[in-house]
Amino acid sequence: MSTDASALPAQRSPRWARKSTVVLAAVMLALAVFGTTTQTWIEVQLDPAGVSNSNLHVPGNKAATAVTALALVALAGGLAASIAGRVARWIIAVIIALSAAGIILAAATVLADPLGAAQGSIAAATGVAGGQAGVAATAFPVVAIAAGALLAVCAVVLPLAGRYWKTRTKYDAGSAGKQDGEPVDEIDSWDSLSRGEDPT
Repeated sequence: MSTDASALPAQRSPRWARKSTVVLAAVMLALAVFGTTTQTWIEVQLDPAGVSNSNLHVPGNKAATAVTALALVALAGGLAASIAGRVARWIIAVIIALSAAGIILAAATVLADPLGAAQGSIAAATGVAGGQAGVAATAFPVVAIAAGALLAVCAVVLPLAGRYWKTRTKYDAGSAGKQDGEPVDEIDSWDSLSRGEDPT
């Protein structure tokens, strides 16, 4: 009786390589980056002399507009990885890695030049382009950089962990997952339901 070779590595898959672990990590990190863009990245004092108390709060989606889009791209990639095949996972990993690099670069640019990043919001508030103001970056760009770095780690781990995952498409023959006796995680359960099988 022949043994399905693809099932053997799945039985010995380490915890870090579980599909639910990797996918959930990528999704949560992408959501964390997106969440930071809704918060204040730059505090602006429109009157640097302090005569008037005119303050402006610039959110991340204004200070670094690319970060929001890149976070959504990474989020979509993380979700797609749960149903992607081996080749597609490599492509998704590259996309997530590029998104993470873009997030880090955009957030670092805000930290390096907060006044430049806030100029658009300052001009919209005062009607004067190129005006001077007192600016200070908050902690959220740093959080975005940290989450982006971890997202890059997920991109590296994704294709490596994917070697332990069993193929889950409608073209698979039979129900190999039930034969190898491996515990079924949440994502595998959804995959089984989508094929009309009872994962229990």
